[in-house]
Amino acid sequence: MYSRKMMGLCMRYVGNRETARDLLQDGFVKVFTALNLYSGTGSLGAWIRMIFINVAIEYLRKKDFLYDTIELDNIHDYMEDDSIVSRLSAEVITELVQQLPAGFRTIFNLYAIEGYSHKEIGDKLRISEATSRSQYARARQWLRKRMEEEGIKN
Repeated sequence: MYSRKMMGLCMRYVGNRETARDLLQDGFVKVFTALNLYSGTGSLGAWIRMIFINVAIEYLRKKDFLYDTIELDNIHDYMEDDSIVSRLSAEVITELVQQLPAGFRTIFNLYAIEGYSHKEIGDKLRISEATSRSQYARARQWLRKRMEEEGIKN
C-alpha cells in the first residue's frame, strides 16, 4: 500500500534507483520492526514517511553525501520568482531535483517537499539554521541554472 510512495521518496533523496530500492527495503524493515511503537495518533502514512525520511538521511550521513555540495558563482537573490516551477510537470521537477548534489537535494526535499522549517532541518541534519537556508538557496539557484541550460524558460 505504501511502497510506491516510499520508493518515490527514496528516489528523491538518493536519485539512484538501485540505492532507492535498498533504502525501501531498509525502511520497511524498520517500519515492521517498530510497528509496536506506532501510537495510533496521526496517520500511519505520515509515521511511515517520517521513518523513511530518517532512513534516507541516515544513509546520506553515513556516506558523507550530506556535505557534497558545489560552489556557485553570484548567489545573491534567495527569493527569486518561482512562477516557472508552478508551470513544470511533476516529472520534470522530479528529474531536475534528482540531479541536485546530495546535500542540496536533501535540504531541498526537506524544506520544499516535506515542509520542514530550516530550524528543524538544522536539528535533523546537525547543521545550523543558516546553513540550511543557504544550501536551500543554492539548490534553487542550481535548479534555475539547469532549467536555463535545458531551455526551460519563464
